[in-house]
Amino acid sequence: MIVMSEKAKMIHGEPYNPIDPMLVLERDRASRICARYNRKTYHEYDMRNRLMRKLINTNGNFWVKPPFHCDYGYNITLGQDVMINYGCVFLDVCPIVIKDKTLIGPNVQIYTACHATDPKQRLAGVEFGKSVTIGSNVWIGGGSVICPGVEIGDNTVIGAGSVVVKSIPANVMACGNPCVVKKSLSND
Repeated sequence: MIVMSEKAKMIHGEPYNPIDPMLVLERDRASRICARYNRKTYHEYDMRNRLMRKLINTNGNFWVKPPFHCDYGYNITLGQDVMINYGCVFLDVCPIVIKDKTLIGPNVQIYTACHATDPKQRLAGVEFGKSVTIGSNVWIGGGSVICPGVEIGDNTVIGAGSVVVKSIPANVMACGNPCVVKKSLSND
């Protein structure tokens, strides 16, 4: 029988113990890097990018405007030319993948963390997560919330203030609470 670490359980979406000492230390590391990043001024752009590269996975150009907050950072993968605007929060207990040329508006929140709906299980403190994937050339309007397990297809626009609780296909405009598809977008 293979015994998975609490970290491995967390990343794979299995129930895990969030107060595992390793996870506490890793959240603390991410918190310290975010705090340093958020204190840097605009002219310290290169230093900010170096800090962010210690936290997230990317090989491309990216822009993350402070303040930015996340749980771990290592579960966040950014494609080429991704822009994340001011005030975003990414709860990355499971992978968050944001593909090339995607724009994330200010104050967008992306959640992968889940809690049990059963009160007894919730009191026990066990958590789990579901991954989020955002396609290429997506625009997510400011103040939107992307819930656990959601996938957003390529070229889609999510209207400001939307709460995305279910996956949204490619090439559409969607908005609302809950977010629903409003129209198809042509490739003209």
